[in-house]
Amino acid sequence: MLKPTIQINADERAPAPPVGVAVVGLGYWGPNLLRVLGDNLDAEVRWICDLDPERLGKYRRRHPGARVTTKIDRVLDDPSVDAVIIATPVHTHFDLAARALEAGKHVFVEKPLAHSSELADELVDIAAARERIVMCGHTFLYSPPVRAIKRMISEGKLGDIYFISSSRVNLGLHQRDVSVIWDLGPHDFSILLYWLSEMPTSVRAIGRDSIVKGIPDVAFVTMTFASGIIANVELSWLAPSKLRRTVLVGSERMAIYDDGAPEPVRLFDQGVVYRDPETFGEYHLSYRSGDVVSPKIETYEPLGLELADFVGAIRAEEKMEYHTAIARSVVRLVDAADQSLREGGREIAVKQDLSQSQFAAARGLAVQ
Repeated sequence: MLKPTIQINADERAPAPPVGVAVVGLGYWGPNLLRVLGDNLDAEVRWICDLDPERLGKYRRRHPGARVTTKIDRVLDDPSVDAVIIATPVHTHFDLAARALEAGKHVFVEKPLAHSSELADELVDIAAARERIVMCGHTFLYSPPVRAIKRMISEGKLGDIYFISSSRVNLGLHQRDVSVIWDLGPHDFSILLYWLSEMPTSVRAIGRDSIVKGIPDVAFVTMTFASGIIANVELSWLAPSKLRRTVLVGSERMAIYDDGAPEPVRLFDQGVVYRDPETFGEYHLSYRSGDVVSPKIETYEPLGLELADFVGAIRAEEKMEYHTAIARSVVRLVDAADQSLREGGREIAVKQDLSQSQFAAARGLAVQ
């Protein structure tokens, strides 16, 4: 006699186990990653790794369920660890990320992905060969104001973009191992790639090492795009106040993104209309000045959404190719800007082997 088949509803199935995560590095940014992961029900922090035993003791009390170690090998040898979150100095990114990928772990590494274009490409190749995700922490791609600007561009509200000017300056923190371009540049470069879905064709940079010899602390980076757009990015650790402000000028409207301001996005219905001259030597310009609108912006923590996206992609077995393309491209731009700076502002051509299709949002990121 056949036994009756028992039907199990989807709602009655056992929930998927949490993604086992290890956090490596508890310096400036690591504690923030650890805090956000602690609030993610789909992730479980199983290891905390840092070279400083005192730091480990501090965070062990806050995360009693996690094991602590100063040795990365213990983390990588644990089969319960599905993903490794790396928040260590830039020069260590490649080695730690490569070792984690080779051990079969998914990897989230703070920006930049690696300290050269060649090493960034190698990480991507290792991840592809191991069928693992390698994601870089470009948190501003998850910022509500940045996404609001992206929607404006995608919907044509600004018209054709003429130029973009950005300032990212503050007093400190001086890094010991990288220039201001490697430290602050990835923020603006990732935002520009996200907004424009286009790689610059060339980069120029000038700057100087005002305080510590050999480590430039101020830089002005100019990028030229095939579409005709130009972008200028000011980066500095030497400024009387903190400023993160970007101006976008288009044929129809202009916009200001002021991170940290009460109204982070303002849209200006302003512009200039040019009429062809009817007689030799004549031309006419008319200036349009309309409303200034401050759109309502969502409020959520970008870092929480970013890590939730990473954990969700692991569970859904997604590749996150869009993020990989952005991360690789950012390193190429930083590399080119750094080279130009070392060579006195010489124009550096940017390698264009990444196809435009790689900037298409694989998971709807570009228009959210």
